[in-house]
Amino acid sequence: MFDAFAKVVAEADTRGAYLSASQIDALSSMVAEGNKRLDTVNRITSNSSAIVANAARALFDEQPQLIAPGGNAYTNRRMAACLRDMEIILRYVTYAIFAGDASVLDDRCLNGLRETYLALGTPGASVAVGVGKMKDAAIAIANDPNGITRGDCSNLMSEVGGYFDRAAAAVA
Repeated sequence: MFDAFAKVVAEADTRGAYLSASQIDALSSMVAEGNKRLDTVNRITSNSSAIVANAARALFDEQPQLIAPGGNAYTNRRMAACLRDMEIILRYVTYAIFAGDASVLDDRCLNGLRETYLALGTPGASVAVGVGKMKDAAIAIANDPNGITRGDCSNLMSEVGGYFDRAAAAVA
């Protein structure tokens, strides 16, 4: 697992090269935008229960077969497992946002997840839809301009969306 800084240094070290001006500029920009990144992580973390619950509710409204008898989220135990998995994915997305790098998400959460879902008979496409609903909710909450560091957050919101997209693609 690397953060954005360690990743850049490791790549330069592999090449036996100094950090380039563009790499230094990109890291400087990340530092300058640090408060926005922290605000984003804080907002998503503070609203994580609502993000997961609302995404699950919307998913089950669209795909009621999941909670019908015989469905993958039928029974309290299976529903709890579904909500737990959504919460874990959301938590690792916040780690990636904080680090500015997807490696923690890939290495500790997504690696092998599709295979696990296939083995359990969990419909990956439905999980991907749930992740998409979490993405929409998280970005709406994180992008609310009230009470956070002012400035353009479009690049950061694009990055946040990319982490959710990566998670959705990994399970679909």
